[in-house]
Amino acid sequence: MVKIRDDLPKAQDGSVDIQTWVDRISQQRSKEEKALLLKAAILNLEHGGHHLTCVNESSLRQGLITAETLATLEPDIETLLAAMVYFPAHYGELSLDQIKSALGDEVATLVAGVIEITTRTPQTKSPNTANYHDNLRKMLLAVVEDVRVVLIKLAERITSLRAAAVLDNDIRHQFALETRDIYAPLANRLGIGQIKWELEDFAFRYLEPDAYKHIAKLLDEKRLDREIYVKNVIEQIKQALTNENIESDVTGRVKHIYSIWRKMIRKNLDFQDIYDVRAVRILVPQVRDCYAALGIVHSLWQHIPKEFDDYIATPKENGYRSLHTAVIGPEGRTLEIQIRTFDMHQEAELGVAAHWLYKEGGKLDPSYQKKLNTLRQILDWSEQAQDKDASEVLLQELLEDRVYIFTPKGDVIDLPLGSTPLDFAYHIHTDLGHRCRGAKVNGSIVPLNYQLKSGEQVDILSVKEGSPSRDWLNPNLGYLNSVRARAKVHTWFKRQARDQNISQGREMLEKEFKRIGLELAGLGKILVRLGVKTVDDLYAAIGGGDLRISQVINALQKQEVPEEEITPISRPSIQQSDITIQGVGNLLCHFGRCCKPLPGDRIVGYITLGRGVTIHRQDCINILNKPEEEQRIIQVDWGETRKNVYPVDISIRAYDRQGLLRDITSILSNERSNVTAVNTLTNKDNNIATLVLTLEIADLGTLVNILNKIMQLPNVLEAHRLHSEGHH
Repeated sequence: MVKIRDDLPKAQDGSVDIQTWVDRISQQRSKEEKALLLKAAILNLEHGGHHLTCVNESSLRQGLITAETLATLEPDIETLLAAMVYFPAHYGELSLDQIKSALGDEVATLVAGVIEITTRTPQTKSPNTANYHDNLRKMLLAVVEDVRVVLIKLAERITSLRAAAVLDNDIRHQFALETRDIYAPLANRLGIGQIKWELEDFAFRYLEPDAYKHIAKLLDEKRLDREIYVKNVIEQIKQALTNENIESDVTGRVKHIYSIWRKMIRKNLDFQDIYDVRAVRILVPQVRDCYAALGIVHSLWQHIPKEFDDYIATPKENGYRSLHTAVIGPEGRTLEIQIRTFDMHQEAELGVAAHWLYKEGGKLDPSYQKKLNTLRQILDWSEQAQDKDASEVLLQELLEDRVYIFTPKGDVIDLPLGSTPLDFAYHIHTDLGHRCRGAKVNGSIVPLNYQLKSGEQVDILSVKEGSPSRDWLNPNLGYLNSVRARAKVHTWFKRQARDQNISQGREMLEKEFKRIGLELAGLGKILVRLGVKTVDDLYAAIGGGDLRISQVINALQKQEVPEEEITPISRPSIQQSDITIQGVGNLLCHFGRCCKPLPGDRIVGYITLGRGVTIHRQDCINILNKPEEEQRIIQVDWGETRKNVYPVDISIRAYDRQGLLRDITSILSNERSNVTAVNTLTNKDNNIATLVLTLEIADLGTLVNILNKIMQLPNVLEAHRLHSEGHH
């Protein structure tokens, strides 16, 4: 559980006992460093030390508490000094020149950096404002320039959250939201586990107070039973490791409230089903001892196969390394066990702070400098993200799960989970992405929409000159899944000439409409809904990637007939669930079997003799062939309520192969589309099979999705909706 208040040593008059505090925090420090800590505390006290911060703490108290929070990371002395004098400097009571004179240039520079990325209270309600984005960007830039600035900011945020109960509800909520969405992911990115967990728990406590209290109560109720159980497990593990001459430190592991809640939500579990509430951590000297200990644990109790993760062989993006396993322990209770070396544990808890080399030249070691360069890359490509707010892009990149891919030279590239070879190509270089035409994964050619898995090696096959395909921006085809790559392709198309975009957009729309049996004639009615002024603007938006064809189809399905297009009538319209009949009494209506209209199609009614009104598509051949019977054709429209499904015919041409029909029906089953009729014909001369299927479809969007997936099957040449044929 989170810590709400910090207890500083007090003098007899009730004030902070600065000398006792310095002795407490500097047990491992030199005399010179102790003297500097005392000097910084007095500097704070004499220059606005009693000034109240935004959480109603004095600048002196919050400065000392922030430094004490940082001290657990064992930073250099300059970081502690900067944390101590930051608050009076932030409130204008202490100048940077005074800090420079008393404590040195480096401390003054750190304080200036923290001031730059700090806002006194949340000034915006929405994370999509310019100020919000600027603050986020400054913070990330500070990481790149000097990670100590952000460590001070993270520690300051923890101390503020501990006292945040005094804040207004709205401000506290925004405070917690920023913590959850920005600061906690950043702490995770830097690998500082102990700060990340506290930030997450605090944010959860303020954002979901009822859920927080509920889980805290459940943890407290079972605490004694759990502690006895874990103690017995620890004794068994220690004895087993000792018998194998493996040196170890075995302890119970505290499970944090936010991580319990997140697992309950993600896996839809009750509290009693969360196995890692009971958790043990094993620390050993060497990597080989980790795997030996794993074998011993699995020999003691049956392990749960799907709950094993090897983060030693494949570390997380923040450098975290450990073995995670879950077993069915004593009394049939599930138990989580983590196994790591002492060095891995230090890095998991301290993260970037475990790699201090500032005392020896002012720089981080190369491995952590590479990690910080990742954040610099985020800043570089965020400038290219023209199709969504840059702050959203940055947050998504910080929060996404990752996969780790090898280049042909053996370098490791981390990408968002679900990335494809095309995403990989764009990550390497924009031009390589544009020229990419194929890929090999572990030596075998794969489709460009293949989803990569950690540990795979990717080799991109490219042409000398090339450009991206608009299909790559189609989300249904799955070519690009990272925001970074989509932004680069989108930018390329934005730069193309408008005339070219109009031409290609019209061609794309005509091709898709022909495939699903729609006409371009109805586009004028949906321009306002799509936010464009003319049909050419619509084509240009599609060609440039600003609009997807699926959006156009959805708009057509939702369109309503304007009042001015309906002929005034003396009798009311009759709503018959699916169809509104204009100007006619209560007649029976049914759908024509020849053209099988779907919601979104432009339709008309044909008055039959004795069978009511038959509903046809406007381009149905049986309507077009009856101009002499125009008086029997009436205005109809789709009603507000619809059937669940409608019959529709589709035609598929493919090279015949074993399992073709099975693959097609598998797609239809996954899309929950029923097949009511199937006709197949194979031309033995060219081995091409033609399949005509009658499906039950809910709407045009479902039809488009089914046709797209069928087209991705091997050997399929063409898949489209059949036009009308036959008679009434």
